[in-house]
Amino acid sequence: MSMHNQSPTRAIAAAVLMLLAPAAMAQTPLAPRDVPAKTIPVPDDVSPQLQAIIAQPLHDGWNTPPTTPEGWKQLAASEAAAAGAVVEPMAKRLHVKIEQGMIDGVKVYRVTPETIPARNAKRLLIHVHGGCYVLNPGEAALPEAVLMAGFSHMRVISVDYRMPPQAYFPAALDDAMTVYTAALKMTNPKDIGVFGSSAGGALTLEMMLRAKQEHLPPPGAIAPGTPMADATEHGDSFQTNALLDNVLVSPSGFCDAAARFYANGHDMVDPMLSPVNGDFHGFPPTILTTGTRDLLLSNTVRIHQKLLQSGVQANLLVFEGMSHAQFTLDDRIPEDRQAFKEISAFLDQHLGH
Repeated sequence: MSMHNQSPTRAIAAAVLMLLAPAAMAQTPLAPRDVPAKTIPVPDDVSPQLQAIIAQPLHDGWNTPPTTPEGWKQLAASEAAAAGAVVEPMAKRLHVKIEQGMIDGVKVYRVTPETIPARNAKRLLIHVHGGCYVLNPGEAALPEAVLMAGFSHMRVISVDYRMPPQAYFPAALDDAMTVYTAALKMTNPKDIGVFGSSAGGALTLEMMLRAKQEHLPPPGAIAPGTPMADATEHGDSFQTNALLDNVLVSPSGFCDAAARFYANGHDMVDPMLSPVNGDFHGFPPTILTTGTRDLLLSNTVRIHQKLLQSGVQANLLVFEGMSHAQFTLDDRIPEDRQAFKEISAFLDQHLGH
């Protein structure tokens, strides 16, 4: 019965109980909640393109990660072939050019819009790709970079960082910092933005922590998407979205195994693997993106809250029905276009100021 249908006396009693709830909760055992099995429909208020993605089955092999270095290498190669196939068509649609290169010994891709407005002439974005630290080598890393270049009309340098079994923690962070340090020599730090999703979102945050350690100036803004900010599997949505997220699927699935493979025995609590444990004071303005079905929704929300508590301007985008990092897939999905328009507008607002 809703409170407005109750008698005044019962309504007052209910209100008093709500006020006393914190005290009562302090004496209540922290028992887990049993949730009955249920069927979750595809949302009817998202685009048909996103509906088709939401309706896809769980990511193949989510619960059978490789168990050897060679197995991880083969998985990365097979995933890269599929992911890389979407890059060139999307680059043509968004009118961006892709060139391979090297920066101080690190492999990179320069992703350049055909049209760069005058206000973006000195602006530069550094991209660190996702893939649980072990996937998406080469052009497979580029869909997100192409989307950003196409919608922001800013130059992007995507870091093709070393991954296991070639190199382990902290190789990815070291390579990203090498490129960032070089970027500081190319342009004013206030004109630099850093972005990436999943492991790339964690690396974006880790780069800010490392920059503080090394007394390097921060960039003008950052955009960590659905960051792997807590590699210890803490966070409510690790449980509430398990088997609902059709990308990561489970907190104990392939991505957890991949992160531990990259860590190579290092303590997963380290802020350079779990940046949620770091000090965010002095971070640049930040925009975070996630979805309601994302296994890492809680990671993203916790980072957003910690940034706000640290006095950092932080925006949070949450898309209906999306699983992990599905806003980075394709420029033909309306929600993906909306995500990068909003991220681009945030960067445009803060870079150069």
